[in-house]
Amino acid sequence: QATPLIAGLSVAAAALAGRYGIQAWQAFKARPPTARMRKFYEGGFQPKMTRREAALILGVRESTPADKVREAHRKVMVANHPDAGGSHYLASKINEAKDILLGKTKNSGSAF
Repeated sequence: QATPLIAGLSVAAAALAGRYGIQAWQAFKARPPTARMRKFYEGGFQPKMTRREAALILGVRESTPADKVREAHRKVMVANHPDAGGSHYLASKINEAKDILLGKTKNSGSAF
């Protein structure tokens, strides 16, 4: 007599676990997509670019060696080049960021 009772409870437990699993999966699929890693600088530009802002724009640290800065500049520039549909303003900011991190900047600030 105990065997049908145990079998019934097992089937009920499996059904509840399945129902919970389906609800959890649907909730997981319905949630809005979020970026796992922020790759690019988000936010407006400062009036005079700092080394920190330049590093954020290129996605490197302020103390990154020159060859890594050039490599990061090339990657960001390929994605934002005016000939490929990017804006001239962003391209100038990316170039300015590279110049600041490489120490090639004059104290004149941005062209825009």
